[in-house]
Amino acid sequence: MTGDGRPVEEFTAELLAREVFGPLGGVVEIGAVNATGTWRLADVSLGDFLDGRGAEVDVLLAGVRSACAFDSTTMSIAWDLGRLRPHDVTAASLLLWSGGLTGVPAELESPAVVRHMCQVGADLQLTRLLHASVTAAVTARTEAKRGARALAAVLTAACALSGGPRPSDVLRLWRVAHLVHVLRPGSDASDAGRSAFRAYEHVLTATFGD
Repeated sequence: MTGDGRPVEEFTAELLAREVFGPLGGVVEIGAVNATGTWRLADVSLGDFLDGRGAEVDVLLAGVRSACAFDSTTMSIAWDLGRLRPHDVTAASLLLWSGGLTGVPAELESPAVVRHMCQVGADLQLTRLLHASVTAAVTARTEAKRGARALAAVLTAACALSGGPRPSDVLRLWRVAHLVHVLRPGSDASDAGRSAFRAYEHVLTATFGD
């Protein structure tokens, strides 16, 4: 039991879900900005963007639920975090999603800087979303072929939402940013865990042909 009386499994699922749904917030905000085509924050309507992308959101959430074996309570965290509800998109949030790469220039809200933050942020948050989703699926012991196929649908939908890179681009980024650290000899991953991550990578590579 955890300190608040919940089973350890429930607590672990919540942590894993937060790791998945955190980057999703960045993907959605960045997608809404990219969808304007102007990269002016005054033109962004997250509500309108989400209204027009309901099918992609549904596919993404269904894939997460299938691969990661999250129950309804755990899935509700996506809504509890406010990621999928209308809200203002600010330069400060884009700075966060892009890892602060631009620094804090005086022209932070200029279209050129906003566009750059969206480009960097899409790469970063999509890669984090993929890693968190694979980690949750491996933790849930979802069979690799079935889980990776579900996550391929998640990644395809997430890339479409972001208006950024292709799934194959994100897969390459994930390999060098995360997977190599899981597979290195000194990592905390068990032999079974390394085998599972390799299996997911194999199916995702076969799916996206890269």
